[in-house]
Amino acid sequence: MKRFKGAYILLLVLFVALQVTGQDEKKLVRKGNSHYEEQNYQEAEIEYRKALSENQGYAKGKFNLGDAMYKQKNYEEAGKIFGEVGETAAKEEVKSQSWYNLGNSLMEQQKYQESIEAYKKALRLNPDDQDAKYNLEYARKKLKDQQQQQQQNKDQNKDQDKQDQNKDQEKQDQNKDQNKDQKKDQQDQQQDKQDQQQNDQQKDQNEQGDQQKQQQQPQPQQISKQDAQKMLEALKNNEKKTLQELQKQKAKAVRAKKSEIDW
Repeated sequence: MKRFKGAYILLLVLFVALQVTGQDEKKLVRKGNSHYEEQNYQEAEIEYRKALSENQGYAKGKFNLGDAMYKQKNYEEAGKIFGEVGETAAKEEVKSQSWYNLGNSLMEQQKYQESIEAYKKALRLNPDDQDAKYNLEYARKKLKDQQQQQQQNKDQNKDQDKQDQNKDQEKQDQNKDQNKDQKKDQQDQQQDKQDQQQNDQQKDQNEQGDQQKQQQQPQPQQISKQDAQKMLEALKNNEKKTLQELQKQKAKAVRAKKSEIDW
């Protein structure tokens, strides 16, 4: 669990020997400290900014402004302010506390590698800072967990990508097979259609041939009823004549036979 260095209201003794500044910024910082103690961090921020408008190089006001921003969870702005104090402060202890608080601001942003570097800077200036040592190890652990999680996510994404690729490939293969089946069905349908057309053509040709044959064969002559009656009568007359002729021939034969008898 990270620990945070308190505002200058707890460390006023550090600035007893600082250069004399105007009374206005000091009053404004004290007023800001009162709001800070009452946990009115937004009001404290306003007073600290007023103090810095009087004297931009007032390290005490800038450090406390970083505290107020941190308490409002504006960690990015707080870290920026602590970094500036760490670079410009005259006293090593103030610089060390600024680097420490910068490390905490970066931790809150899950920037563990950068926070590790900030804690290291704090410990170079103050090797006995137990809080900085603790937070350094904590940041290292969080960094390791983060890297493991990132690797795990990377592996999962890689596996997911591979699964997606396999699914896409399977879908493509399925589409190919489906297209092949559709193409084959179309070809079969086309072939069936062609076969049917050929069969129909052959059937038509056969029927036409049969009709031609029938037309070439002699057709029975159609006669009227009257003609049929005439033909029937003619046949009867012919039969009668024929019968008469036969009877005549028979009679001759009989007579001839009779004349040959010797009485």
